[in-house]
Amino acid sequence: MQPSSMQSWFMAIRPRTLPAAIGPLLIGNMLAIGLEQFSLLIAFTSMLCAVLLQISVNLANDYFDFKNGIDTEERLGPIRVTQSGILAPSSVRNAMIGCLITSLLVGSLLIVHGGWPIAILAAASILGALCYSGGPYPLASHGLGEIAAFVFFGLVAVVGSYYLQAGTTTMTAWLLGCAIGFFNAAIMLVNNTRDISTDTKAGKNTLAVRIGEAQAKVLYQSFVYLPFGIIIAGFLLGSLDGLPVLLSGTSLIIARNLSREFYDNSGEALNPILGQTAKLTMIFSVLFSIGLYFSLT
Repeated sequence: MQPSSMQSWFMAIRPRTLPAAIGPLLIGNMLAIGLEQFSLLIAFTSMLCAVLLQISVNLANDYFDFKNGIDTEERLGPIRVTQSGILAPSSVRNAMIGCLITSLLVGSLLIVHGGWPIAILAAASILGALCYSGGPYPLASHGLGEIAAFVFFGLVAVVGSYYLQAGTTTMTAWLLGCAIGFFNAAIMLVNNTRDISTDTKAGKNTLAVRIGEAQAKVLYQSFVYLPFGIIIAGFLLGSLDGLPVLLSGTSLIIARNLSREFYDNSGEALNPILGQTAKLTMIFSVLFSIGLYFSLT
């Protein structure tokens, strides 16, 4: 049965991946909530801009992976609207361009507010969205997808959103940017580990293809456990308060379960773990933000 137009676009934007964009912006803004100059408008605008960029990345991935012959009928992951013929390639391409332009228009308020550092981050983010799957040197096809996720949906998102509110950065923001960055790199690693066989055939040399499934499983464990080591180190160094560390630390139970499931499964069976890893990012971010709120207000 052919999905409706609304269902088709819902599939195209991949809502399960959006916590990767929302979580770090939530933390970055909550870090600044106790500041006198804190702005709800800036907080909302930065989150909206991040979500639009994430949708742009998803649409670009759908479009370029089809055009480059990477997505085929052998695909093990969720249905891709371009490869399956649900949406025309031109429609997905135009939607991607529209999202990027909209993110730039929304982000113009952030650029005016934050000045040239935010302008540089905005330009880099838009370029990263396009170059993840497209361009002459697609990051995802050269083993750089996890690094891109760590940088853009970790460091840039957390530190950048805090800078917008505070006009400066702190060690706390950098530590939390690293923590969230590892979670979002884990999401990418699940996706790429699932697709090792099809990506190998298509010549897409993701990190998982380069290191093999066995090492990818070990790396996933590192990615989901490192954030907890980072926040504990931050607490011991006096950069993080105990309450947010304690609350977010309870999500270690989820990380442990996911680590076991990822280790025991392969191929299509990894699909549920992809969404659950994104949920882990959001749960950690929400719990840490709740702790921050009660610590700073």
